[in-house]
Amino acid sequence: MTATLVLASGSATRAALLENVGVDIRVAPARIDEETIVASMSAAGAAADEVADALAEAKAARISARNPETIVLGCDQVLLLDGQVLRKAETSNEGRSQLRLLSGRSHQLFSAAVIYVDGRPQWRFTGRVQLTMKTLSDVYIDDYLRRNWDEVRHAVGCYHLEGEGARLFRRVEGDYFHVMGLPLLELLDHLTTSGVLAI
Repeated sequence: MTATLVLASGSATRAALLENVGVDIRVAPARIDEETIVASMSAAGAAADEVADALAEAKAARISARNPETIVLGCDQVLLLDGQVLRKAETSNEGRSQLRLLSGRSHQLFSAAVIYVDGRPQWRFTGRVQLTMKTLSDVYIDDYLRRNWDEVRHAVGCYHLEGEGARLFRRVEGDYFHVMGLPLLELLDHLTTSGVLAI
């Protein structure tokens, strides 16, 4: 087994987090039908953390099938607002609608990671963060999206805490890395205890 980790995600943020802590990675984004998975699981009454885990696992499984004897990491995030699962906005108009929904309210963000080796799951973890957004004016939302759409269009909730998105929030309760889309500390602990990383 090679110690190179294959990241089954096109997220530049996740890749940067792993590279910055010295994990040797290769990026191989998985193409899965996310909307069908979310719709079918939501219709079956699955919890948001289960949806996030299923999406992460589907990505890991898809890439692991093509990369035997390799460690494959699948990741995904799901936002839960009053029992409703929100996914990435496809257009700036959808982003505007999402931010109006989130404005002045608390929501939960579930960040899941699943490791596959030889086509089988080896490890999984889902982190949960609660975020409370300030009340945002429509003018600010429009200006914010005009300035940041290219960066936040790939982020559930249309925000990055490492950028102007931090200004949107009154309170964040939970792990910063979970908000970034990767339960990094838990992943590093697993990679260390399993002998992939030395410490």
